[in-house]
Order: sequence, then C-alpha cells, then structure tokens
Amino acid sequence: MAPATPCACPRCTCEVKASQAVVRDGQSFCSEACATGHPNHEPCHGSGTCGCTCAE
Repeated sequence: MAPATPCACPRCTCEVKASQAVVRDGQSFCSEACATGHPNHEPCHGSGTCGCTCAE
C-alpha cells in the first residue's frame, strides 16, 4: 500500500496517495481545485466533507 503524502496546497489538510494525486510541477495535490490554486474559491472536494478551508 502506497503511503499518503500531504497535499501541496499550503492551507489544505488533506493527504493524497500518489496513485490518486493531481501532479503539477512535481507537486502532488488532492484535487484539481488545489492544483490550480482555487481561482474561483471552489472547495478541494465537491462534497466539502474533508473539513478543509483552503479555498477561503
């Protein structure tokens, strides 16, 4: 089982497995929203159940 690493989004508290990561510039993000810097303040996960406030 691959270890999970912290999402590279500075304010995100999620962890992501390498096989599920969105990779940008060599960094692993938990979602496309985190990878693009939340340009429209969209949450990292559509359901919002992860508890992160990185989009605010």
